[in-house]
Amino acid sequence: MVIDLAGPEGNAFALMAIAKQLGKQIGIPGIQIEDIIEDMSAGNYNNLLDVFEQHFGSVVDFDNDPRSE
Repeated sequence: MVIDLAGPEGNAFALMAIAKQLGKQIGIPGIQIEDIIEDMSAGNYNNLLDVFEQHFGSVVDFDNDPRSE
């Protein structure tokens, strides 16, 4: 799956919703998903992307990643 961070899916709230959806699909327990979302929202946008990648980087690639500019 590729997420274009310059598009609507790159919005922080959209990314957290995608994380919840992916977490359920790959069998992460609900409480652990909530911990991931809490970690995603604990910092700035780059932190959110880092946490997302840490947990879902094996199934998701980012396009237009502002961290690589």
